[in-house]
Amino acid sequence: MKLLWALLACIPAVCTADDLHQRPKDFVNLRTIAPEIQYDLRYFTEHNFVGRRIENYDAPVCLLTHQAAQALKSVQERLLPMGLTLKVYDCYRPQSAVDDFARWAKNLSSTEMRTEFYPEVEKSRLFSDGYIAYRSGHSRGSTVDLTIVPADSQIPAYDAKREQVSCTSPASQRAPDNSMDFGTGFDCFSPLSHPDSQGVSPQQRANRLLLQSLMVQAGFRPLDTEWWHFTLAKEPYPDTYFDFPVVD
Repeated sequence: MKLLWALLACIPAVCTADDLHQRPKDFVNLRTIAPEIQYDLRYFTEHNFVGRRIENYDAPVCLLTHQAAQALKSVQERLLPMGLTLKVYDCYRPQSAVDDFARWAKNLSSTEMRTEFYPEVEKSRLFSDGYIAYRSGHSRGSTVDLTIVPADSQIPAYDAKREQVSCTSPASQRAPDNSMDFGTGFDCFSPLSHPDSQGVSPQQRANRLLLQSLMVQAGFRPLDTEWWHFTLAKEPYPDTYFDFPVVD
C-alpha cells in the first residue's frame, strides 16, 4: 500500500519508486539559508503527540526545497528588525513518518500524550476529524510548521516528567515554549487551532494575523485548521510525496 501511494504521487510526472527515496538536489538544510531561525524539531524528539521520535527523523534538521527556504528567509528578514524570529517545528516529512502517524492513530490503546495534544477528541476520530491522514503536504518538501518567538529567547528544555496540561490551556500553564502566544500549543488537535477561531483573545488573533500576513506575502498559503502550517503556493513538487530520511 505504501508503494502504491508513492507511485500514484508521481503521476503524471516521470518518476520511479527509487526516486522517492532519494533527496533531490534542490532540497536544502534551512540552517544554511537562514541560520538565525530557531529550530524546535518536535518529531526528532519525544515531545509530540505520539510521545517518541518518529520514523526516519534521523537528525534534528529542517529540510525544504530551495524555493521554500528562500521564501522563509525573506520572512525572517522582516521579523528581525522587530526583535523577533521564526521558529520551525517541522519541515520536510518522509512518507514513512506519515505512515508511522497512521499506525499510531490506529492503535487506540496508545494515548500517552492525549492530555496535552488531543484532550477534547477521541483517538478513534483522529482520521474522520482530519487530524491524521495517509498523506501530508510536508512530504512534498515545501510545507513548514512554524511560529514567531522573541529573537533573544531560548527554546525551553522539554521535561517528560512534567505533568501534562492541555494545549488549549493558557500559555502560562501549557508545556513551556518560547513562542508568542497564538492561543494553543503546536500540534493541538482542537478547533481553537483554526487560524480564524473566535475562541482566542484579540492579542492571540493579532499574533496569528502577523504570522499569516508575512507568510502569505512571501508566497505561502495557510491551512484553515492549523495556525502554524504553511505551504509554498508555487511548490516545485506539487504531486510528489518523497520518502528519504531526514538527515543532514
